[in-house]
Amino acid sequence: MIFKNFCKKTFGGTDLIMLGSIFPLLISGLVTMKNFNSPIFFQNAVSINYFFERQIIWIILGFFIFFAVRSIDWKFLKRDSSFIVLAYIATNILLVLLLILEHKTKGAKSWFDLGYFSFEPSDLIKILIILILAKYFSLRHREIANIKHIIVSAIYAGVPAFLILIQPDFGSAAIIFVIWLGMILASGVNKKHLFLLILIIIAVSLIGWFYALAPYQQLRIKTFVDPLLDPRGAGYNIAQSKIAVGSGQIFGKGIGFGSQSRLNFLPEPETDFIFAAFAEEWGFLGVSFVFIFFGIFLWRVISAAFVENIGKSNFEKLMAIGIGFLFFSQFVINVGMNIGMLPVTGLTLPFMSYGGSHLISSFTILGIFSSFSKG
Repeated sequence: MIFKNFCKKTFGGTDLIMLGSIFPLLISGLVTMKNFNSPIFFQNAVSINYFFERQIIWIILGFFIFFAVRSIDWKFLKRDSSFIVLAYIATNILLVLLLILEHKTKGAKSWFDLGYFSFEPSDLIKILIILILAKYFSLRHREIANIKHIIVSAIYAGVPAFLILIQPDFGSAAIIFVIWLGMILASGVNKKHLFLLILIIIAVSLIGWFYALAPYQQLRIKTFVDPLLDPRGAGYNIAQSKIAVGSGQIFGKGIGFGSQSRLNFLPEPETDFIFAAFAEEWGFLGVSFVFIFFGIFLWRVISAAFVENIGKSNFEKLMAIGIGFLFFSQFVINVGMNIGMLPVTGLTLPFMSYGGSHLISSFTILGIFSSFSKG
């Protein structure tokens, strides 16, 4: 009886299909990053399964955080804005401190180095952008046609996006923009205002090209159009990634036989380019299953906004839509850059890439999301 009550309290109302769709993605990432042969690890006498072993720890911690966060009654967010606003302000302060205190790593100030692990504030601000926009639009859904709400919501999203862009981290800034755009479209924006919004976006993009993007980021976009422009420099990542994906063909080379990743031709095979490393070993067939399981995950998130019992108010619907756009955009951008259809941005692949910061943030927002389904 005690065990039954414990299971009911812990798992009751949990979308097991959603969680079940995540497991194959996590396992695919683990299998792919196992035994990456890096000379750096041999020189420093670090375990050859370094990424594999640490990722298991992050996954376990992630699920623990999911159920811990889920056990909290987050419905107070619908009644009180103070928590969201204070957390939003605090995270923006962290972004400012990051620019002041931290040194550049791989050309960007994106991480707080805490010794055993690194913390990326941009992962946290994505969660808060979803919550603060869901709160804002849910309170003003009857007057959303007023253009001032587009401007105010754009400021909410624009401030952290700007602080992230000047790190520079174009990928995370783009994710915040997609979240904002998706949520404002779902809230019922006026079509005339939407057209004006598009013109503003074009203007801002042109300004950003000349004044916000670092030279190496501009070169990445140029080599995205023509990788041969700098095949040994900015175009190297895209070229090697496309080779890895293409060489996988239908059935792949087999686990452990991906030459691009195992022989270190493919850069960052455990994070940015894990999709290419996976595609090389598993081929089109394996990639198809990744798309299927990720599609199931997105279906469960989005359907909860309109079908499941979570859809009780505009706040919950908008939150679910924001979460859907968060994961969808990150998945599309990462896969796009791996197959040479989008510029390299440094974004990880949800649930497959190595790293604790993005895994913990993903399970945190899913835990908040799932808590509303408990009734």
